[in-house]
Amino acid sequence: MIKLYFATNNKHKLEEAQKVLNKYCVCLELIDVKKIEIQSELLDDIARYAVLEAYRFVKKPVIVEDSGIFIEVLKGFPGPFSNYVYKTIGLNGILKLLEGENNRRARFEAVVALALNEGEVRMFKGVAEGFIAYEIRGSKGFGFDPIFIPVEGDGRTFAEMDTEEKNKFSHRGRAFEALGKWIVANKDKLIYMVT
Repeated sequence: MIKLYFATNNKHKLEEAQKVLNKYCVCLELIDVKKIEIQSELLDDIARYAVLEAYRFVKKPVIVEDSGIFIEVLKGFPGPFSNYVYKTIGLNGILKLLEGENNRRARFEAVVALALNEGEVRMFKGVAEGFIAYEIRGSKGFGFDPIFIPVEGDGRTFAEMDTEEKNKFSHRGRAFEALGKWIVANKDKLIYMVT
């Protein structure tokens, strides 16, 4: 079993990530380190900066995940500012912005950044294409899950799916799947670094 530190305060993210990484024999340990989030229009930049800051704290391989929802008719808004938008206008605010709009296309993007040392960062990305619902539906998940319907699903929002099912379609599930595959391919290098 390989142990990686996960710098997040979001227990939902930890649960989703761990369920994906179990099959790769990766155990995540939550570390309580303040995530410094720079302002950028690129999730990659935000995740890279945050994971290097976290690495300086733990001095062991550590991961950070950053994600956003990009709504086509709003020209990609809220994108990397999704957390702020969720906390300020919330789900109802997004639905209000889309009132009367037929184009509901949106995508979730996630970036998982792994810092192996201060000079080596690996990035793993996941995308989920979908639509914004006309109303809030479901009580599972978190964030924008109650209004996001993945294209590959059966018409339910992420909040109407359990974690395992959501991970099949989700941006975060795909990013952590890519991380898991990389870990398997680089296990020898990683075991040396985490011991």
